[in-house]
Amino acid sequence: MANEEKFREYLKRATADLRQVRRQLRELEAERHEPIAVVSIGCRFPGGVASSEDLWRLVASGTDAIGEFPTDRGWDLERLYHPDPDHPGTTYTRGGGFLDDAGGFDAAFFGMSPREALATDPQQRLLLETTWEVLERAGIAPTGLKGSRTGVFTGVMYDDYATRAGAPPADLEGYVGTGSAGSVASGRVSYTFGFEGPAVTIDTACSSSLVAVHLAAQSLRNGECDLAVAGGVTVISTPGLFVGFSRQRGLSSDGRCKAFSDSADGTGWGEGVGLLLLERLSDAQRNGHRVLGLVRGTAVNQDGASNGLTAPNGPSQQRVIQAALTDAGLTTADVDVVEAHGTGTSLGDPIEAQALLATYGQDRDEPLWLGSIKSNIGHTQAAAGAAGIIKMIQAIQHGTLPRTLHAEQPSPHIDWEAGDVRLLTEARPWPEVDRPRRAAVSSFGVSGTNAHVILEEAPVAE
Repeated sequence: MANEEKFREYLKRATADLRQVRRQLRELEAERHEPIAVVSIGCRFPGGVASSEDLWRLVASGTDAIGEFPTDRGWDLERLYHPDPDHPGTTYTRGGGFLDDAGGFDAAFFGMSPREALATDPQQRLLLETTWEVLERAGIAPTGLKGSRTGVFTGVMYDDYATRAGAPPADLEGYVGTGSAGSVASGRVSYTFGFEGPAVTIDTACSSSLVAVHLAAQSLRNGECDLAVAGGVTVISTPGLFVGFSRQRGLSSDGRCKAFSDSADGTGWGEGVGLLLLERLSDAQRNGHRVLGLVRGTAVNQDGASNGLTAPNGPSQQRVIQAALTDAGLTTADVDVVEAHGTGTSLGDPIEAQALLATYGQDRDEPLWLGSIKSNIGHTQAAAGAAGIIKMIQAIQHGTLPRTLHAEQPSPHIDWEAGDVRLLTEARPWPEVDRPRRAAVSSFGVSGTNAHVILEEAPVAE
């Protein structure tokens, strides 16, 4: 009897331990997939956009923000243009999506001397200003996070600001190194605000800001940081980008991205900055922060050995979509709209559309709607994914899907009958249904790095 009693006690303890282990595993699994709350947004984009509300007004009104080359950057505009794509040192387009005042900056406000500010890449300066704004808009004192576990994850592609006029003046030589270093772009933000979470600069080319969101979400879920500033920035300091893509005949002749359109003739370059303030949903609710939307799932992969270094890979795009849906615990039918990479190239758009038709386009009761903000503001490169997220969060809140410009006639090079995917040639209402509204955002870098993010409508505040 004594042995039986001991055995019963052992079984009770083992059963209790097993229940505890199972509970801990469920909690860990829940933490690993906990939605990430977007609690604030800061941005600047072409067309005078200085907030997410401005961006919504631009896309909702169908505004085309493409303009002529800027006159305040020292570019030799008279010699820069030539209609012949093979003419060396020139570009056959005269337009793009440019910020109104990319060089404006209050140096003293951020504790920088005029000389240091002049030697510092405007991309770094924009990150400082927009980080301040994104914290203020969250109701957080920007000076109150010193020593906090706040992370910074920024996508940055270019470091050519200091090369504009050859060797820098002697009085700027001590600042040029840090002023142009990509690594310092995120580090300067953390230094200025006193953040002590991870500070990471990401360059995967055009997918950089979505990769930044992916890494920030992982860092939050892993407990490496409590808040995260994530997004990307692009300022085109020199015209070399236009010259190089002209030789490849990759540019739109008028600077506009005609995504998925029969008139697509190349990409149109743009610039801007878009930052999100991210927090674990449970923390955001406990801290009383307004939740603008949720990041439900993310995924990143690489094209690998495709048919060219810069050529997109359709099967890899399909795999990154499925991986993001798996991370979110969703199916393709759970997503209503995709904010596409959609650059307006004759090669990339059909490959992307085919990947969407093969995944989201199957087994649906309602069609998947497809659009691209690049048709409004151009391809903002390292900030492009962030622009797409901001557009979709605003679209969810307003219950409207804005139209994609320059796409009145969908591309005949895409088999639109292969799946239930429809191009947003006109604005449409986005009605409420018996589940949250959801959108996906894609970015594919010229580096071959693909990223996909699943967004969800914010839960009703208690």
